[in-house]
Amino acid sequence: MNPGDEQRYQAAVSKDPRFDGVFFAAVTSTGIYCRPSCPAITPKRDHMRFYRTAAAAQEAGFRACKRCRPDASPGSPEWNVRADVVGRAMRLIADGAVDRAGVRGLADRLGYTERQVHRLITAELGAGPLAIARAQRAQTARVLAETTTLAFSEIAFAAGFASIRQFNATVREVFAMTPTQLRARVRAAGARRSVPPVQPGLIRLRLAYRAPIDIGRIIGFLGARAIPGVESVDGGRYRRTIALPNGTGILALGPPAEGGAFVECELQLEDLRDLTAAVQRCRRLLDLDADPEAVSGYLSGDPVLGPLALACPGRRSPGHVDGDELALRAVLGQQVSVAAARRLGAKLVAAYGKPLSRPDGPLTHCFPTADTLADADPATLAMPRARALALTGLASSLASGELSLDPGADRERAQAQLLAMRGIGPWTAGYIRMRALSDPDAFLPGDVGVRDALARVGAVSAGTARAESALAEGWRPWRSYAVHHLWALGGRS
Repeated sequence: MNPGDEQRYQAAVSKDPRFDGVFFAAVTSTGIYCRPSCPAITPKRDHMRFYRTAAAAQEAGFRACKRCRPDASPGSPEWNVRADVVGRAMRLIADGAVDRAGVRGLADRLGYTERQVHRLITAELGAGPLAIARAQRAQTARVLAETTTLAFSEIAFAAGFASIRQFNATVREVFAMTPTQLRARVRAAGARRSVPPVQPGLIRLRLAYRAPIDIGRIIGFLGARAIPGVESVDGGRYRRTIALPNGTGILALGPPAEGGAFVECELQLEDLRDLTAAVQRCRRLLDLDADPEAVSGYLSGDPVLGPLALACPGRRSPGHVDGDELALRAVLGQQVSVAAARRLGAKLVAAYGKPLSRPDGPLTHCFPTADTLADADPATLAMPRARALALTGLASSLASGELSLDPGADRERAQAQLLAMRGIGPWTAGYIRMRALSDPDAFLPGDVGVRDALARVGAVSAGTARAESALAEGWRPWRSYAVHHLWALGGRS
């Protein structure tokens, strides 16, 4: 027997939710696959097979469990950590790259041939990029069927299916239910729980995560940096505008009113084809696919960070919904306070941002695109000339495609390109790598907040950027989380 499978079986026996999304357990006697924490009675070991993706389980002929809904599990934390081709590919597929550009577009983005990409992904995961994208389309279709009143023909198009026939066949195969049955089932459950109906045009869903999570601190971190017109925080909910591949949208994120291991998410989208990308970007923003026990378990053994990690095991490292936007904002906020960066951002949005066709309260614009800022006259920007030149230079590199900060970007290459640009130093490059590229192991040399926090905890070996970087070597591969722990100590996170 495979030793790895034996460990997976024990995780399934113990109903351990930490492994939800890390692997999937399929049962040969029933033909279904589940998440490890499924409350159903665990079958005998001989009747179980294990797969690293839902797509692989579906390719093997298993259908999703109706009880534990394995397709709605948190994503595997592995894809945030890994920087190789498969990790980059999985991040791009999750963002909808295959649906938008096909496997050829995915391969071009990675710098490999289609055959190489298919071989690498299939060899490791048991399913190719098309199968993984198909499983994702099925989940998108399920969300739309359950949360909207759209006609099924519209849902099929929005989810990325080529035809209504393909949509119906896939839903029946994956969920063992017709689209009509999916919709009827959730409406019956909502009636029993007296769930209020969803407003037209609004998609409401639950984003699962691995507990624990300190959602209040994440929203506080985002709120402290919120740019008026683009973002707002009210009543513990974070809202913002978002530019997506096919249109704009508005998202709202916050803790559930009645508790539970999920984040409430509401989306208003101009084009429903953007649902997959919007959901994935929300997950990256809140770092919902992290494994907090693995991170805190490692950092808790460090003499400097141990007490901080033990005090807040649910610490996350927030990412962003748009890598280009985050990079431009990082340059905009260089050498100024967070409050000053917000004021500069508000001026930039008012001058160059794209107005929403239908403003929603304080949300009126999308952040300016790299294309727009690349054409801006540096002399007209309300900031020192050197920073204005750095901002427009970065925008030009992003607009031309010379620099890519999408989910599949090569992190090492992107950082090297950033450091080679005029006006961008190690701190800014590290911050962009941490948040735009969701790197769990980024460090910010010379950061004032980190230095102050290290002094408070008596880290006598720190004091210079070089000494702090040397100290941080012991925090690999979770240096981004270490930075957030230190920022929180000084009230910066």
